[in-house]
Parts: sequence; C-alpha cells; structure tokens
Amino acid sequence: VQLQASGGGLAQAGGSLRLSCAASGRSLRAYTMGWFRQAPGKQREFVASIRCGTYSYYTDSVKGRFTISRDNDKNTVYLQMNSMKPEDTAVYYCAAEPRCVSLRASASVSEYDYWGQGTLVTVSS
Repeated sequence: VQLQASGGGLAQAGGSLRLSCAASGRSLRAYTMGWFRQAPGKQREFVASIRCGTYSYYTDSVKGRFTISRDNDKNTVYLQMNSMKPEDTAVYYCAAEPRCVSLRASASVSEYDYWGQGTLVTVSS
C-alpha cells in the first residue's frame, strides 16, 4: 500500500489544520492507522492511532485537541488538529499496519509496515 500525506503548513498558535493520508493499492478497512511526528533533533513519536473500526488512541499531549478519523470509502485517514501549540511543530507521518493491533502496540513505530512521506506542520507563537 502507498500512503500520501498532505495538509501540512503554517498555523498560528490556537489555530487548526487537518492532515490527510490517502492510501492506494489496498483498502484500509482492516488496517491499523497511525499518525506520528518528528521534530528537529528528536525521535519520531506517536500522536494518534485508529484501529480496525473506530477505536482511537492518543498521546497525552494531544488529547482533547486532535482527532483521528477514517473514511473507508475514500481510503483516507485524517488528523484534525485544533488549539495548536508551537510544540506541535514537526514533520507528521502517517503509517499503516495490515492488521488490528492492540492500543499499546499501535503507539509503537515498529508496529507499522507502511509509511507516508511526511508533511511539515509549523505552528507560530
């Protein structure tokens, strides 16, 4: 499966952006999907995941601000980011794993077989 992330850009603190991750090659219906981010000089970190169906999971720093969702008809996963903060600045990556994994596992970089190319999000203060 090929993943194409888009929607990044510049936002002001308190603003919003919506990232999209469009998949081609396979249906995402049975996939666990994740969003990760990597800030300069830091390791890639988990942001949110959505397992088979609509079970979602978030890292604590984005709970209540970010929402992950999926549209199986469009084969696309979204990350709605609200109340953004400068510390949200990073390159955001979507990832796909062709099975249903546990919530804890869905937060691990090593669980995912497929990755998109990343989209840069910059939040100004």
